[in-house]
Amino acid sequence: MSARPHRSAFPLMRLVLAAALGAGALLPAEARERKAAPASIAVDYGIALAGLSIGTARLAGTFENAKYRVDVSATLTGLVGAITGGQGSARSAGIIAAAPQPNTFSIATRTANSGIAVRMALAHGNVTQSEVTPPLVDMDDRVPVTPANKRGIMDPASALLMPAQASGDLTNPDNCNRTLPVFDGATRFNVVLSYGETRAVEKPGYSGPVLVCNARYQAVAGHRPDRPGVRFMEENRDMSVWLAPVEGTRMLVPMRISVRTLVGTNIIEATRWVRGAATAEAPATTGSLASR
Repeated sequence: MSARPHRSAFPLMRLVLAAALGAGALLPAEARERKAAPASIAVDYGIALAGLSIGTARLAGTFENAKYRVDVSATLTGLVGAITGGQGSARSAGIIAAAPQPNTFSIATRTANSGIAVRMALAHGNVTQSEVTPPLVDMDDRVPVTPANKRGIMDPASALLMPAQASGDLTNPDNCNRTLPVFDGATRFNVVLSYGETRAVEKPGYSGPVLVCNARYQAVAGHRPDRPGVRFMEENRDMSVWLAPVEGTRMLVPMRISVRTLVGTNIIEATRWVRGAATAEAPATTGSLASR
């Protein structure tokens, strides 16, 4: 999940699990009043780098009235997986208001040589407690994370759930245009989305329009501004996410994520889309995607 050979992979994976690249749901008031049946979505993805298949990922979410839970996992396979042993998984739960408001978040990544874990407790989008294991190395050039940086945030998994902010059709271009304030337990950053185009897609389990949103990465705190990977991602203009509506909800979720990296373009694209199926339990996790 956090492949050591390329430092640029760290901000990339933050975007993948964060929301640079994603979207979610807001149930209408009348649905909340009649206690609508739980909705669920499960999406399997293939991961490719520079045209070569390097892994798989999965997003599984459940939505009941205003409550949500989302599990995200990824595994590097083939030669890359054999070398790095890279795996990662995350879980978040909370409520959907104008934006996801997580109550709990945990994420874990591990490679053949190391592992990183994070747990966070939150209230109304404000971090009340967090723990990173092992602790971050104290670097003089790291931008300090202030208490203000931990308020009004989304965790990386919740950032993949974005309430529709435009009335009417879910593929209204305005549903692309927003900024996602993300904190992963160590690093605070924004993912800025803007409308690019609308196109038709055919995938197993899904046939219809998707929003193509341009994405930008903005480092805020916890990062090391002189690191080449950070500068590269902040200047990167070649990032996008395709958002597809989930039938029966006011929700969009990622169909495809594309990010140019220092070693080629990374593409995470849906291979199977299942609406309303029981979502598989992801492993209990506690991890971080923060650059060390």
